[in-house]
Amino acid sequence: MTNTILVVDDVPENIDILVEILAPHYRTRVALNGERALKIARSDSPPDLILLDVMMPGLSGYQVCEQLKADPDTRAIPVIFVTAMSEVADERHGLELGAVDYLTKPVSPPIVLARVRTHLALYQQRRELARLVEERTAELLRTRQQIVRRLSRAAEFRDNETGNHIVRMSHIARLIGQAAGMGAESVEILFNAAPMHDVGKIGIPDGILFKPGKLDAQEWAIMRQHAEIGAKIIGRHDDDLLKAAHDIALHHHEKWDGSGYPQGLKGEEIPLMARIAAIADVFDALTSTRPYKKAWTIADATGYIEAQAGAHFDPGLIEPFRRALGEIAQIVERYADNRGELLDSDL
Repeated sequence: MTNTILVVDDVPENIDILVEILAPHYRTRVALNGERALKIARSDSPPDLILLDVMMPGLSGYQVCEQLKADPDTRAIPVIFVTAMSEVADERHGLELGAVDYLTKPVSPPIVLARVRTHLALYQQRRELARLVEERTAELLRTRQQIVRRLSRAAEFRDNETGNHIVRMSHIARLIGQAAGMGAESVEILFNAAPMHDVGKIGIPDGILFKPGKLDAQEWAIMRQHAEIGAKIIGRHDDDLLKAAHDIALHHHEKWDGSGYPQGLKGEEIPLMARIAAIADVFDALTSTRPYKKAWTIADATGYIEAQAGAHFDPGLIEPFRRALGEIAQIVERYADNRGELLDSDL
């Protein structure tokens, strides 16, 4: 595929010279000012390299370069300044702004072609390396997600009351997050981290975890430790997914009014994803059949969530929860406990 070179200069004669040099080898586009150059660079068909004059009316070449390098969508495009400004200080300034090279007028055709060819080759190498890094990063993310899912399943097998709870709860959390205006990446992190909320139950003794009756005060104190145990199992990480899983495991039993556990956090001290997980967790628990209770209707469970706004739950999340109720009801039906074994793709 033929590379595209954008030539930017306010003097048409200078553009003609460069286009004549480049046209036998590359596809060329031209811009007579910086504003037009930025528009082309940000289009659906950006150039592979830009030859940029410095002294132009309106935006100077330096300003154009600064804007290109500040924009994640254009910062990788190589910029070569082509200018009559030949002082060392001028060249240094251009390179400091992010340009890859600096040519002085009048230009030498062999030098122009050699520099363009060199920097296009380097650009292609960087793009291929970025593709490989992105591919490897995606593979690592998939691996992390699988580890999270396996640990979530381990916690599920340790709790005979959960059924498909972690699947429903994760989908419900995602729907609330979307309705609350979270970005797509954050919503996906929430969806993949939410299944880890009760992983700490792995560390709760069988006699307490599987006790058929009500827990006494001492047993309840031990049961409450599952939040801190879960956080310790996951650990502290810089990775966004594992950090979210840690926060959700540790804080999904905190309450908006500060009466929750384990740290008694209040209001926005509680991480947003944990606040969302709290609503999803309680709603699904209410609408599920457990040995000690019948399933509540969606209407009754919704009424409880709304009544607890400002006490247990973040009042700012109630309206997003309401907006998502139609899809939440579909999740409750689709992943009902009597639907049988679920696939990994359901999480």
